[in-house]
Amino acid sequence: MRTIRPVTAPPGPKRFPDRDEIAAVRAEADPLEAGAEAAAKRRIAGRAMARRGMGKLVFLDVVDRSGRIQVICDVAVTGELDVHVGDVVGVAGRPAKSRRGEPSVLAESVDVLSRNTQPLPDTFHGLTDVELRYRKRYLDLLMNEETREVFITRARVITAVRRALDEEDFVEVETPVLQPRYGGAFARPFVTHHNELDADLFLRIATELYLKRLIVGGLERVYEIGKDFRNEGVSFKHNPEFTMLEWYEAYADYGDTMARIERLVERVAREVLGTTVVGFRGHEIDLAGPWERIRFVEALERHELWTRDPAELRAWLTERGVDTDADKDWTQLVDHAFSHFVEPGLIQPTIVHDYPVELSPFARPTDDDPTLTERFEYFAGGMELGNAFTEINEAAMQQSRFEQQSEQVEGERGDPDYVEALSYGMPPTGGLGLGIDRFVMLLTGKESIRDVVLFPALRQAPAVPPR
Repeated sequence: MRTIRPVTAPPGPKRFPDRDEIAAVRAEADPLEAGAEAAAKRRIAGRAMARRGMGKLVFLDVVDRSGRIQVICDVAVTGELDVHVGDVVGVAGRPAKSRRGEPSVLAESVDVLSRNTQPLPDTFHGLTDVELRYRKRYLDLLMNEETREVFITRARVITAVRRALDEEDFVEVETPVLQPRYGGAFARPFVTHHNELDADLFLRIATELYLKRLIVGGLERVYEIGKDFRNEGVSFKHNPEFTMLEWYEAYADYGDTMARIERLVERVAREVLGTTVVGFRGHEIDLAGPWERIRFVEALERHELWTRDPAELRAWLTERGVDTDADKDWTQLVDHAFSHFVEPGLIQPTIVHDYPVELSPFARPTDDDPTLTERFEYFAGGMELGNAFTEINEAAMQQSRFEQQSEQVEGERGDPDYVEALSYGMPPTGGLGLGIDRFVMLLTGKESIRDVVLFPALRQAPAVPPR
């Protein structure tokens, strides 16, 4: 921890009202002739990221969320400036254009609103230490305009998703984060203890089972955008705490859900980016529908890896140099085969459908093969974006699936209350999950989930002695 230098000057104003965004003031100054100024007065506030002196003139570069502008301070007007690089300042003045043609604000007053007492990283190159960017995101946001734009884009994506679903008469709901039983996915949970109730509770790994209870209750179309938690590994596409969209739609099946997710992804891309074409990991990807479709079995057959014999599949994977020691049964082996050989090659948006029943505890069987289910996952850029089902809506079938899963390693555990809810009758339902973090990665071209999560999970940094 650095030693904090005391501020000896009196604190600045408690507010700075009637502020204009820098981007708007810059746009007002841009059409002016060099050396001219506008008649209207404007007030801007932001961080002074640079200071230059030239005789009786002081030039500040002031940055807010919307952009950067030069502030020209004639000390005969403003008085001597006690402004340091990194200070937050409030400026009143007129939009102007410098003699060199730079959009500016000709300052009449400059107030220090907050004093910076720490040296900033190199203001020319920005904050380039990747580890430091994640640990001190406030510095990353302060120094790097690109980082600010990524997280503004993320907010726009979530807003656009909400708008699209709201316009389709979906109801946004909230379900418990702390749950007495965890379910809705294959994953290890975080566990905590509630002292008053004297009960262990789990941070949810999915919102699925609570949302489907609401379909039973008659809400018909529901969605939730919220945090899920999985006590598992960290990678370029995995963070223990992540944001998911899940929706459930009564009287729909997985075919309807395929069409809806294609429309939603295309709409959000157009609304946020103005295009459906994005660059990701060296590929140009077009998110416009319709997307390619392929059956799960066919996808593995293309790699000569489809078999229901676990010993045979293990041997095939071992021959190809894949370590299968952690795969305890056929379910884990076939999932490993798919993620290792199929998923990385799914660059353009692709729907993989009709998964084996062993991998799909909540999906109804297909009409022509009871060993396969009406489940699909969708991919782009070589990574999974989400998962969807025609949901099981019969209590007896769901109970049977839970029993079948309990025999598998890390299989889905039962939930008697959910089965009871189904016994009251749930309409035919299509359900879907979309990983918001990965969707934002795709739209912004960021190759690591840490670049689109404000405060990603990191190992604890070693203690630094005070300076």
